[in-house]
Amino acid sequence: MQKTTRRLFAAALAGALALTACGEAPEEDTPEVAEPEAPEGETDGETDGETDGETDEPAEEPAEETDFRGCLVTDQGGVDDQSFNQTAWEGMQRAEQELGITADVLESTSEADFEPNIQEFVNQECDLIVTVGFLLGEATEAAAQANPDQNFAIVDYAYDADYDNLRELVFGTEEAAFLAGYAAAGTTESGIVGTYGGINIPPVTVFMDGFLAGVRYYNQENGTDVQVEGWDGSDGLFTGNFESQDDGRNFTDQLLQAGADIIMPVAGPVGLGTAAAIEDFGEGLIVWVDTDGYESTQYGSLMLTSVMKNMDVAVFDSVQAAVDGNWEGGIVVGTLENDGVGLAPFHDNEDRVPQEVRDAIEELRQGIIDGEISVDPADYQ
Repeated sequence: MQKTTRRLFAAALAGALALTACGEAPEEDTPEVAEPEAPEGETDGETDGETDGETDEPAEEPAEETDFRGCLVTDQGGVDDQSFNQTAWEGMQRAEQELGITADVLESTSEADFEPNIQEFVNQECDLIVTVGFLLGEATEAAAQANPDQNFAIVDYAYDADYDNLRELVFGTEEAAFLAGYAAAGTTESGIVGTYGGINIPPVTVFMDGFLAGVRYYNQENGTDVQVEGWDGSDGLFTGNFESQDDGRNFTDQLLQAGADIIMPVAGPVGLGTAAAIEDFGEGLIVWVDTDGYESTQYGSLMLTSVMKNMDVAVFDSVQAAVDGNWEGGIVVGTLENDGVGLAPFHDNEDRVPQEVRDAIEELRQGIIDGEISVDPADYQ
């Protein structure tokens, strides 16, 4: 992405923050640092089902430990949300395993936790502090300005000024969401699909925009009239939080009653309420977000696909840059072209997706990369 485009994107996000961020006064109690969970091991050396008498390769030895500390502050929803925070934390855990760093995490339960959690890690002199989520933008920038010798990275926020000690990890999720919208439009049996968000902020609506654009493009190319409930490009359904699975269930019930048979929740663990509602309803499919929901949740059979935002890779790369002495601040954008975002496999539901839709996905992906296909819903009516 050219610098001018990135600056426009940064300005848009920064402007939106002024409207959406509303940090409360920080609590006086000093938060406790959560003990880092053991990193999930890579499954190297697995067999493909054949037996040839050879023994498996020995497990890769953990990296030699260093005195580097990578510290992560979550958004609301917790580190085990099976989506947003968890994916970022997995990147830090991978760095612990492969680079030999020490990984720590502080979980935020409300916006009032953001500032004290960041300050706690500043006080502990972490080598890199990663904050997860658009809502932490203001607190992270303030800490970076106050501590110019402390390196920070933030997921899902870009600023209109560059800081040498602050790396901004943003993602073109509208590109992958476009592919999901096209797949959903080509798979729906009711002719209606749905989506809803957690909080109405750019990192949420960008998924919904891409999904809507993909549906509209499918209609344009195939002479169909698949409808999208829950988002029209400017207004839609938002739970107002990233925690309440009951809200997810209620919003999903509303969309199911409107006839939607494929639903994309963009709300972290709130989306688990969608899965529970569809399971109870007895029919319908889900488009998960951030990570592959087939792998990360217990509802794999309900997943049509997932719009993956590879935050784990972005976090790991940031830690590695700091460890190797190659640190640079500024914007890093994840796209389809650099595999920063992507579409998960259809897994168990592959046979439900028409072959012509599956065949079209790779062509559409390349068309988006080449700039030949717009992912802006306003370009399709």
